[in-house]
Amino acid sequence: MRVMLVEDQVLLREGLAGLFRDAHHEIVGSFGTAEGLTGVVEQCRPDVVVLDIRLPPTYTDEGTRAAADLKAAAPSVGVLLLSQHVETAHTVDLVSRGGFGYLLKDRVLHVADFLAAVERVAGGGSALDPHVVGHLMRRTGLSGLTEREHDVLRLMAQGFTNAGVARRLVLSERTVEAHVRRLLGKLDIEDRDDAHRRVLAVLTYLQGG
Repeated sequence: MRVMLVEDQVLLREGLAGLFRDAHHEIVGSFGTAEGLTGVVEQCRPDVVVLDIRLPPTYTDEGTRAAADLKAAAPSVGVLLLSQHVETAHTVDLVSRGGFGYLLKDRVLHVADFLAAVERVAGGGSALDPHVVGHLMRRTGLSGLTEREHDVLRLMAQGFTNAGVARRLVLSERTVEAHVRRLLGKLDIEDRDDAHRRVLAVLTYLQGG
């Protein structure tokens, strides 16, 4: 996997680079700002770009805006946003796209899960922090779903397949399939065999509320 890092904190950036190298991934770029990111990506051709949301010069939403520009110019490149806190105001449009992830920085401490999330995004999948998903769900007020259906939806939105959801909720895969059919019916979203498209459908619903 070819990885590009955009993080203004040098220690964190170097730590991430070491983490990826230890896992036998290649660092093709490492930067402290997102200035000219799209052009650099065209030259270096990474599989995934991992970038902070708050970057110089204003430390507000530079990373989010750079991510949106990058996905518009190179939709096949995975983009994983990192943030210290949940900030969804300018990321909802990105959530419904393939090859996108949004994790809180403390998830980096769970190395195996973090690397798996980055690899999933690089492959065109999704990876959303549970806290981000929970925030989106509270905003949309999905009152028609049962508590178990909420649990299933959260895990779906994080990119897990039915088998993955079943393992985490200690349910049979058939039971999870039944929950998925019911919640997609309640949300008036077409059920599809492709798990990735199903996740995007759910996230599109969350976006529209």
